[in-house]
Amino acid sequence: MEKEKAKDLGFAIGQMLEKVRQQKPLLHHITNFVVMNDTANVTLHIGALPVMAHAREEVAEMVAAAGALVLNPGTLTPAWVESMIVAGRRANELGIPIVLDPVGAGATTLRTQSNLRLLEGLKIAVLRGNSGEIGAVSGLGGEVKGVESIKDVEDPEEVARTVARKYGLTVAITGKRDVISDGQRVIGVDNGHAMLKTITGTGCMATTMIAAFAAVERDYLLAATAGLVCYGLAAEMAASGAKGPASFKAALFDNIYNLTPAQIAEGARAYYL
Repeated sequence: MEKEKAKDLGFAIGQMLEKVRQQKPLLHHITNFVVMNDTANVTLHIGALPVMAHAREEVAEMVAAAGALVLNPGTLTPAWVESMIVAGRRANELGIPIVLDPVGAGATTLRTQSNLRLLEGLKIAVLRGNSGEIGAVSGLGGEVKGVESIKDVEDPEEVARTVARKYGLTVAITGKRDVISDGQRVIGVDNGHAMLKTITGTGCMATTMIAAFAAVERDYLLAATAGLVCYGLAAEMAASGAKGPASFKAALFDNIYNLTPAQIAEGARAYYL
C-alpha cells in the first residue's frame, strides 16, 4: 500500500515539475549572502528564474512580477527584515505565496524575534526549517546552535500539525525524514542523503525548491512535498558517484537539472502519515 501511495504522489510531482519548466516562474529571493549564488543556481536548474533583490526601495515592485517570494534571514540585518516586511505585504496583497526559512531561529534573540515578526506579521504559505528552528519559533522544543539543529522536537508530526494550524500555513520540518503538514494532512518524505550535511546551504536550497513548486501549485502541502522529493532524490543520485563534498555538490546541481518525471515516479518515497 505504501508503495502505491508513493507512486501516486510521484506521478503528481512529475506533473508539477513539468509545470515549473513550462511556466518558468520568477522566484524573488531576499536571502542570505552565504547561499545566494547556490540558491540562484538551484532555481535555474529546477526550471524557474531567480532574482535576488533586497533594497527596500524596489522589493514591492520586484515581487509583483514573481511567482513566489523566498524570505531567508540567514545573514540578517534590521534593514533586510524591513525589506522582507515590505515585500511580504505586497506579496500578500497580490496573492503571491511566501516561503519562509527561519534560519538560526533560537540561536539569538534577534533571529528568533525577527522570524516571529515575519511569521506573525505576514501571511506565509510555507514555513520550512530544521527541527530546532521550527521548535524555536513554535516554543514546542528543539535547540539550535548557530544555524544547526542540535536537538530535535520530540514529535515532529504533532509539532508540524500544531504550528500549521496556529498560523494557517504549511509546515515542512526537514531532517532524516521530512515531515510536512497543513494542519490536517501529514506527509513524510524519506528521500535524501547524509551527504547533504557536508555542504553549507542545503536547507536554504531545499526552501528554494519548495518555492519553485509553490509558484505553480496552490496546494502548498503538495508543493512542499514536491520540492523535498525532487531535492532529496537528486541528492541520492548525486551521492552514488560522489568522491567527496565538492563532487557531490556539482552532481547535485546536475541531477536537479536533469531530473525527469519518470525518475520521480520510480524514486519518490513520500507517504501520507
